[in-house]
Amino acid sequence: QVQLVESGGGSVQAGGSLRLSCAASRVTYSRYCMGWFRQVAGEEREAVAIMPTDGRADYFDSMKGRVTASFDNARKILYLQMNSLKPEDTATYSCAASTSYYGCNSQRTLREFEVWGQGTHVTVSS
Repeated sequence: QVQLVESGGGSVQAGGSLRLSCAASRVTYSRYCMGWFRQVAGEEREAVAIMPTDGRADYFDSMKGRVTASFDNARKILYLQMNSLKPEDTATYSCAASTSYYGCNSQRTLREFEVWGQGTHVTVSS
């Protein structure tokens, strides 16, 4: 089964940037659907970006315009470049993968993602 490991979280001041990475291993599909999600303590997990591994990302309102998702197919790493960070972006960020490639867009629901990473925490201070 695919395994996902995130890295790159940490503490940053408001207005700063971070780049998160999600390394995928044991991948047996040539293309699939991946996403970045975040969860604030006590709240529901929400989507940040969803993208097919060979396509473009759909972004969600919470961070649209401030994040860019990309996938390095050779290295099997999903990235999330986050800029202009705000204190309200403080959360645990997780990546996820779905083997269902078609319909990989903003309509994909969280439950359709079969594999999740352990998450990496981001703290943004004011």
